[in-house]
Amino acid sequence: METHAPEKLSVEDEFARRRGTIVSIEDGVAINASGHKDQLKRQYGLLGICGLALNIDNAWIALGGSITIAIANGGPAGVLYELIIACSYYAVVAASIAELASAIPSAGGVYHFASVTPGVKWGRVLGFFAGSINFFGWLFDFASITQIASNVAVQLYAIFHPDLVIEPWHVYVAYILITWTITSICVFANRSSPVLQHVGLVLVVVGGFVTIVVLAATPDQHASNTFVWGGFSENNLTGWGDGVAFLTGVLNGAFTIGTVDAITHLAEELPNPRVDLPKGVLAQIVLGFLTAFTFGIALFYSISDLDAVVNSNGSFPLAEIYRQATGTKGGAFCLLLIVLLSLLICLVGTLLTCGRIWWSLARDNATPFSKVFSSVHEGFSCPIPATLLCAIISTGLGAIPLGSSVAFTDLAGSFIILTSASYVIAILPNLLTGRKNVPKGWFHMGKAGFVVNALGVILIIFFDTFFCFPYGLPTTVQGMNYNSVIFVGVTALTAIWWFIHGRRNYPGPKMSHIYVDHKV
Repeated sequence: METHAPEKLSVEDEFARRRGTIVSIEDGVAINASGHKDQLKRQYGLLGICGLALNIDNAWIALGGSITIAIANGGPAGVLYELIIACSYYAVVAASIAELASAIPSAGGVYHFASVTPGVKWGRVLGFFAGSINFFGWLFDFASITQIASNVAVQLYAIFHPDLVIEPWHVYVAYILITWTITSICVFANRSSPVLQHVGLVLVVVGGFVTIVVLAATPDQHASNTFVWGGFSENNLTGWGDGVAFLTGVLNGAFTIGTVDAITHLAEELPNPRVDLPKGVLAQIVLGFLTAFTFGIALFYSISDLDAVVNSNGSFPLAEIYRQATGTKGGAFCLLLIVLLSLLICLVGTLLTCGRIWWSLARDNATPFSKVFSSVHEGFSCPIPATLLCAIISTGLGAIPLGSSVAFTDLAGSFIILTSASYVIAILPNLLTGRKNVPKGWFHMGKAGFVVNALGVILIIFFDTFFCFPYGLPTTVQGMNYNSVIFVGVTALTAIWWFIHGRRNYPGPKMSHIYVDHKV
């Protein structure tokens, strides 16, 4: 591997190096931690990046949006206890990701982490696979969140049109409109994104608080403690035993909280990423759990007719719960509007993440047509071709539910399995190499990192195995869990591209040379 002699830095550049924005000067150009010059505006402060983390996670809304899937795994008690388990194990994983992000602040995120942690020999191939798997996971997340937002939009119309029989094509029309509205915002209004994330932060926190208060105060009669906290076996409709049903149901909690690497892909848009990224990850986990858990409790106490919720019109029963809680169409409409607005801002952050992952891969020649997808419109501070590609693929994914009623479940589950698998590819080599290939960042766990890294890897492998189990018994073609098939398919597709292109033409990210050789 080629080595680079350290260069003399000016006082200003040395200050930038200490903040993590640059690591060297090459031919008079400041090089950041990705091994490339800055092309995106460093426009996010700590509040903006925390807002982005919470908006992308959108924990309490994600919990409500997937409630129709989760409710079969033990009823309300299952959802709440499974959320606690998911947040606990993702907190361990988040600590490992935050440590790596503090040391290697790059828009590639997991892609770059996995390129550095194994060392020179294996970093190139493992980083290639981690980046590709992580990208597809986030792409599926964008599609699944868009699906939720589309269902909410249709339900807002259906509230005042009770005779409407919601069809899948209604949701898909909304899906297309939402996808390309969000894409337009990401491309043409990216400079306003920090302000938008501040607004989203208010919606997530204040909107969540208002929703919880309404759900707790307005119902004439609340559900019993037994309904909310007990009756797991009676509400286990999966056909699995209670133990397996519980472990497979943790997927819903994981979908609620499992976006721990999201803001790492915005590292090159932060003035002080080494310090602010770990803080943003912490804010997401802590506030995400508190808002989702509190919302879940208030939500289940407000249910008066569970059968009506399960059999409600369309595929978004949260609308029926809101109607039961408020007793009015107007009340349900207002609460759903908070959800929709929050989801739209969430989608902005999610598409930003997707586009930047693909762009990071393209500028290192890891993708097809890399010269096209590595380009950036510096005026808009946006990798436009990469962002458009994500929108186009997502538009196609949105058509899947037209023929499959379980497609949303598979998209959501695939997001969790693919992204967490990419975490393992980054974290496990760090553990096996004695954590020696990664420099110390602002957040460093020291010797405790060995325990945290090991526990994180074990938990991911354990739960991802259960997330691939069939959703219920007896298993049918229509109700089959295709997460394992999707994972194998994405891995196989990546392997094919590696042998066609990567093995000979992919040099690996430049930043791996900088960090491994110089230990900056």
